[in-house]
Amino acid sequence: MNRVFIRTYGCQMNERDSEAVAAMLRARGYVIVDSERSADVVLLNTCSVRDQAEQKAIGKAGYLAARKKRNPDFVLGVMGCMAQNRGADLLDRLPDLDLLVGTQKFHQIPDHLDNIMASLRAQGPRPSTIIDLEAEAGSQNTIRDHLFTSEGDHAHDASAGAGEHANGSRPKQVTAFISIMQGCNMACTFCIVPKTRGEERSRPIDDIVAEAEELASRGVRDITLLGQIVTSYGRREFPFVDGKSPFVQLIERVHAIPGIARIRFTSPHPRGFKDDLVQAFRDLPKLCPNVHLPLQSGSDRILRLMNRPYTRDRYLEIIESLRRAVPEMYFSTDIIVGFPGETEEDFEQTRDIFERVGFDMAYIFKYSVRTGTPAAEMAGEVSTEDKERRNQVLLDLLHRQSLARNEQLLGRTVEVLVEGPDKVGRRLSGRTAGNRLVHFAGDARLIGELIPVKIERASAASLVGEVV
Repeated sequence: MNRVFIRTYGCQMNERDSEAVAAMLRARGYVIVDSERSADVVLLNTCSVRDQAEQKAIGKAGYLAARKKRNPDFVLGVMGCMAQNRGADLLDRLPDLDLLVGTQKFHQIPDHLDNIMASLRAQGPRPSTIIDLEAEAGSQNTIRDHLFTSEGDHAHDASAGAGEHANGSRPKQVTAFISIMQGCNMACTFCIVPKTRGEERSRPIDDIVAEAEELASRGVRDITLLGQIVTSYGRREFPFVDGKSPFVQLIERVHAIPGIARIRFTSPHPRGFKDDLVQAFRDLPKLCPNVHLPLQSGSDRILRLMNRPYTRDRYLEIIESLRRAVPEMYFSTDIIVGFPGETEEDFEQTRDIFERVGFDMAYIFKYSVRTGTPAAEMAGEVSTEDKERRNQVLLDLLHRQSLARNEQLLGRTVEVLVEGPDKVGRRLSGRTAGNRLVHFAGDARLIGELIPVKIERASAASLVGEVV
């Protein structure tokens, strides 16, 4: 009765939260399995950014609840953003849930499961749904445990689809996420995250550095620092030193750790790119030349409606300052098409800036109403047909831009961090510092090493090369 499967929907923050919950459960004696069919307990870590993500999780939970008719001891829980957003009202749709846990209570899940399992073993009446959704001071400090895997060992989800994330069996962990803060104080009119994640709360620098040192001691080479607005890290808790923000101070501390070869971060906000952060890209060689910089819209009018505190000109200034610091910088972004009131002229401004920047990667979303956000009450709904068309225009442009950028690497030798076998299992794969995926033939002993690879073929999605 102690086999647990965790399915994760949504972002890298959710993926990191699931990994921490899995590690805490394993330390408590639970076995983390890679299939819901073999699990005694299934936990769904959910997303609320779009209604589609919530409906997908609700559908999965309804399907799993049917197992209780065949197996009364089966345990089903929902955790994360949807639990926080919908609260106990979710039980109207899913009355058979055993556990409903919000975003600040992940660390309580082992205790809650222990209590549920004890009741089942006692063969008494099944307890009512455990609901734990309240805010908790210091909860940002509880996402610190990692689920280290070795060959033949299973992690929390090896079968996730689009919009879901997974860590299956792998011989060696080369990359890792570190959650450095929780919450968001921004008030973007389209976004539900401040409601689901609460206000900004940052972890102490020393604690984060200790976590990174532990990861390095286990062979992790590439670390991604995570936060809802990661560039806001520590701005209320910690002082600036020598003109450097707490976030840049943290990057410098992680940069000094032996064994760590690459540092990345996500997701930032354009207003966080002051001179100190731009100079860090210039001066710190481990800080990867790869920036995810959410744009959302290229129209100043729509940006104001979104309550995004920058203009298209300011955004372009940031891009140019980063390219001056690192000429071969790679950029990715987030775009919303079809925001209420978006005209063809507004969209054309987005298309223009999308092409001028030459994004190598982008997450392009068709606007969907999130109940409880200011945008949900705005007039000027854009038709489904216009959303689809605008979405496809940007997808086609992205394909051309990504392919052109990858083709620039043909014939060149690039440094690749070997992460493990590719999805087919016939070759190895890894990433460049610019976050481009590379496939190549090689021995598994190369995993975790930085190696030179000469690029021979290129597509929009990946590269193929030969080890030099």
